[in-house]
Amino acid sequence: MKLVAFNGSPRGKEGNTHVMVEEFLKGAEKAGAETESIFLAEKELKHCQGCFGCWLKTPGKCVLKDDMEYLRAKYLKADLALFATPLYLANFSGLMKDFLDRLFLPFLDPHLKRDEPGTMAHPLRQVKLPKYVFLSSCGFAEQTQFKLLRLLFRELVESESEILAEIYRGEGGLLKVEAEGFQPILLNYKKLLRKAGKEVIKNGKLSEKTASKLEKPLIPYELFLEIGNKTFDEILTERAKQKG
Repeated sequence: MKLVAFNGSPRGKEGNTHVMVEEFLKGAEKAGAETESIFLAEKELKHCQGCFGCWLKTPGKCVLKDDMEYLRAKYLKADLALFATPLYLANFSGLMKDFLDRLFLPFLDPHLKRDEPGTMAHPLRQVKLPKYVFLSSCGFAEQTQFKLLRLLFRELVESESEILAEIYRGEGGLLKVEAEGFQPILLNYKKLLRKAGKEVIKNGKLSEKTASKLEKPLIPYELFLEIGNKTFDEILTERAKQKG
């Protein structure tokens, strides 16, 4: 199985989201998957112009010249596509949104169809899409912060393909903490991510038990709140001293 991860964090390899992707891919590789990780921040990716060129001028192909044709080819050759994004204002990162706009619109036919009473959509062209895994990290603590993103991901692909796993991580800032006392917690979470990668490849889905464990907070919310505010106070105080 070919698994291609598209990481939409502007911070690329330095981002918290990358920690999640990296561990998930390790598990997938253990289960026999061929994996590839692509950082959208390293590619030239223009905004969709809304020109309808991919529908009317060059059907199925975007008229803009950048790295999107390369990315779309990688996507179509994958059996499983992993979309990863940090949570920005309850949504995808801007980079991931540009990628998704440019990725999916050329696959759609401009004609309209009715999916269900009261809902119209564009039919999919004759193209086979991969199955999906979604990963996202968030600077806030609660898993409820992802409620809009969960809905958006499902709305985006659920009618055209299958979602094998969704993994969301509040308290994302802890994923790169190097404090010695926190390492056992982080190592346990990474172990869970690797297990998730194995399960998806081996069983075609994430088990309810593993999914439930992945939803649990890394540390109590109140402790996260205390540590987070203290950290920012220290940073702001230090910068004020440097300016003074």
